[in-house]
Amino acid sequence: MENEKLDEIFLTLEDKLEKAQNVLKDEFAAIRAGRANPHVLDKLQVEAYGGMSPLQQLGNVSVSDARCLVIAPWDKSLLKAIEKAIQASSIGINPTNDGNVIRLVFPELTEERRKELVKQVRKMGEDAKVAARNVRREAMEAIKKLKTGKEISEDVASNSEQDVEESIQKCITEIDKIVSVKEKELLTV
Repeated sequence: MENEKLDEIFLTLEDKLEKAQNVLKDEFAAIRAGRANPHVLDKLQVEAYGGMSPLQQLGNVSVSDARCLVIAPWDKSLLKAIEKAIQASSIGINPTNDGNVIRLVFPELTEERRKELVKQVRKMGEDAKVAARNVRREAMEAIKKLKTGKEISEDVASNSEQDVEESIQKCITEIDKIVSVKEKELLTV
């Protein structure tokens, strides 16, 4: 009985820690580093066919060179709607529409903009660490409940708390690695 509940606590812990890292990676994918990256359009919704649709469902997004994305809609009548959605988004790039495709040319990042993006990346990393610490708190509370309910012994509770700490440290180290890789990417000219 005691092991099942502890196993459940640790499964939940590992799952939530993995999700925190994945969310951070997804957020980082949307940050442009002066290079064309189709992921900056992942959350873009376009008004089409009477509703909102993700851009990926309306056309093909490809990288034509290091600083240019090409969006080729399957239905040419959606060009204006896609262009409007890009202009309304927070991407900060003006699309060029040639009647067949939309091009997004990414300007070279200035040093100042790179530093702003690094600050943003560090803040996202801190948010992920806070999420990991919240997961630790939840796990520790669950272990304490089992201990006060006499479902596990003091020794098992102590060992479990150490295991939780090790998992959290491993996760925070991984988050730091993810952040430093993205920082290096942003600062590389």
